[in-house]
Amino acid sequence: MLGEYRIEGRRASEIAASVERAVGAGELQPGEVLPPLRELAVFLEVNPNTVAAAYRTLRDRGVIETSGRRGSRVRSRPASTPREALRVEVPPGVRDASDGNPDRALLPPLERALAEAAARSARQPVLYGTPAVDDDLAALARSAFDADGVAGGPVAVTSGSLDAMERVLSAHLRPGDVVAVEDPGWGSLLDLIPALGLRPAPVGVDDEGPLTEQLARVIQEGARAVVITDRAQNPTGAAISGERATALRALLAERPDVLLIEDDHGHGIVDLPLHPLSGVTTHWVLVRSTAKAYGPDLRLAVLTGDAVTVDRVRGRQRLGPGWVSHLLQDTVAHLWRTSAVDPKAVSRAYGRRREALIRELAERGVSARGRSGMNVWVPVPDETGAVARLLHSGWAVAPGARFRMQSPPGVRITVSGLADDDIAPVAEAVAAATGRGEARRYE
Repeated sequence: MLGEYRIEGRRASEIAASVERAVGAGELQPGEVLPPLRELAVFLEVNPNTVAAAYRTLRDRGVIETSGRRGSRVRSRPASTPREALRVEVPPGVRDASDGNPDRALLPPLERALAEAAARSARQPVLYGTPAVDDDLAALARSAFDADGVAGGPVAVTSGSLDAMERVLSAHLRPGDVVAVEDPGWGSLLDLIPALGLRPAPVGVDDEGPLTEQLARVIQEGARAVVITDRAQNPTGAAISGERATALRALLAERPDVLLIEDDHGHGIVDLPLHPLSGVTTHWVLVRSTAKAYGPDLRLAVLTGDAVTVDRVRGRQRLGPGWVSHLLQDTVAHLWRTSAVDPKAVSRAYGRRREALIRELAERGVSARGRSGMNVWVPVPDETGAVARLLHSGWAVAPGARFRMQSPPGVRITVSGLADDDIAPVAEAVAAATGRGEARRYE
């Protein structure tokens, strides 16, 4: 059964564990079809309901997927094989433009903010029973939300954007529900959704955000939730325009039962105006992370949303970590109060590099995208070959497979670590890796 691998177990939990071990060890490959449940039941000498329960557990964990009469098969990228693993190892001497990290020179110093947070803690230690959200941080966050036209709602604090999204999705959805996601989109989110037992449905993205017609189709086909990036979309740099926001709000207003999650991780590094969609559906949240503006290790995000959703997030949080450290909350509040980051200056710094790279690529016959943020997305005909050739020429870029579902191949180049003198060499290497360099010589 299944070639050389033998599924074992008498109980549903044992059967599921047997399959999951094999997937994790690589003995069952992505796409491999599992035996029909009745056939496996006969083989294991158990009731078919036992195998059905095992398969249901595996689906809920994102290990397998079921396609009606075509049966159950190992997911093409199961939860045990995260997209983050789809990266190149950067050998010595190779420049890394793949990691998605911010420019360290644009991050604010944290010493004073941390020292003041520690001093406050010494004066008034946070003990059990203290409110989970610091009043000062909540007021600053709410004021910023109001200034950007985000709908009114309470504020919660989580350990980063992905933590917030997991809590919100878990608060409203059940295993098997469909979530509309951007394609290409954030690889960590594309990992999280199947890990929660949910099913991602791809929606194409252009420079102005998700394509309205594709989102309408996915919602019509049964999507229960949608996750949308407002600015600095990863990996394409898309930012929702006013016109696109109007169309998306009109679409969502017709389906108020759809859960809306907005990701504004570009807050603090992008000076394009926010065009929020919040408030048009019954349940919604908008999440802002501090990772890009203040550094990935400052694990904090603020979110606002409808009262029911925020209350569910807070309630579930109380049963787990309880709260996000008030030392971190006080640190972020200090950074916000002192305007430690100038979004316009940071945006200009990233924008100068993005635009220069896109321009240099265009001069070599290579199209690229990057309206905001720190990344440039380059469509390529042969993703694997382009990554390998770039690595050979001294540049590591992120393979598009980390971010794609159905969209065409591409590579992501992070510009935050590039100096002005790097732009032309990177563009030349990309052109050569995609075949445009050779073509240019003979034009």
